[in-house]
Amino acid sequence: MRRFTSIADIVSGPGLASALTDALTLKAEPWRYPEVGRRKTLGLLFMNPSLRTRMSTQKAATLLGMDTMVLNAGSDSWTLETRDGVIMEGGATEHIKEAAAVMGQYCDILGIRTFAGLQDRDADYNERILESFIRYAGVPVVSLESATRHPLQSFADLITIETLKRKPRPKVVLTWAPHPKALPQAVANSFSEWMMQADVDFIITHPDGYDLAPSFTQGAVVTHDQRAAFEGADFIYAKNWSSYTDYGQILSKDMDWTVTAEKMRLTNDARFMHCLPVRRNMIVADEVLDGPWSVVIEQAANRVVSAQTMLLHMLRELAR
Repeated sequence: MRRFTSIADIVSGPGLASALTDALTLKAEPWRYPEVGRRKTLGLLFMNPSLRTRMSTQKAATLLGMDTMVLNAGSDSWTLETRDGVIMEGGATEHIKEAAAVMGQYCDILGIRTFAGLQDRDADYNERILESFIRYAGVPVVSLESATRHPLQSFADLITIETLKRKPRPKVVLTWAPHPKALPQAVANSFSEWMMQADVDFIITHPDGYDLAPSFTQGAVVTHDQRAAFEGADFIYAKNWSSYTDYGQILSKDMDWTVTAEKMRLTNDARFMHCLPVRRNMIVADEVLDGPWSVVIEQAANRVVSAQTMLLHMLRELAR
């Protein structure tokens, strides 16, 4: 694998079933391949804050014997210009063409975390920053989250479901939940994309006006009736996202969409999932998050497994 930005890179590479088998092996035996990354360096560039992604990816690299270098764009490095053909007389000090190429000289694999601006939908969905790094770095690139997807999170979500499911084809529900700030669609897009490839019954529920981009939900069941969606569910995944059609806008903060214990009792004793960080008593009630339904900590732990699996496949490619 030369890139990991979406599930399509797994499907066209090792295959989803093979990658999932490797992930479950690494989950059981995290130190199985301690030398495969020896004398290799992973560079991580963060353009927005991170806790789980930063720590889990560094831990994954350590388990494979890699060294890591971490930069925060704008504080640990120069501010980057991403547009072509511009006169660089503003605040940006270095062009992404040189920055990506130089990082590729120092590192064997790069991990890039970007974020949607939520101002220009076309600019966000064209993934200019991530694609520029892939074009100019000259080394394999892992998405640590982008404007439109969060593939390492979604792979960890699939690992969590595969580990905890109690029947061959569980019912999985992605539910919108209220939030005080406008958030990107990346996690919801990515989760939907992965669930459409998984052996699950998948339903998306959200208020009117919060439809995701059709390319991520083609074939999914979508309903505005949250309680009906919860009926008999095995996994509830809560996440806020801003509007795709009225791009970046908050159309509702309706607290009726908060995941409560009463709603969880409509399910088949479902597991509650969230990518974290989570707004307590807005996205989800304390009683759910602190109760037996919640698997958010195991879900976060599986971020190490998803990152380790992807790095393992990239290191194997480099060794050929």
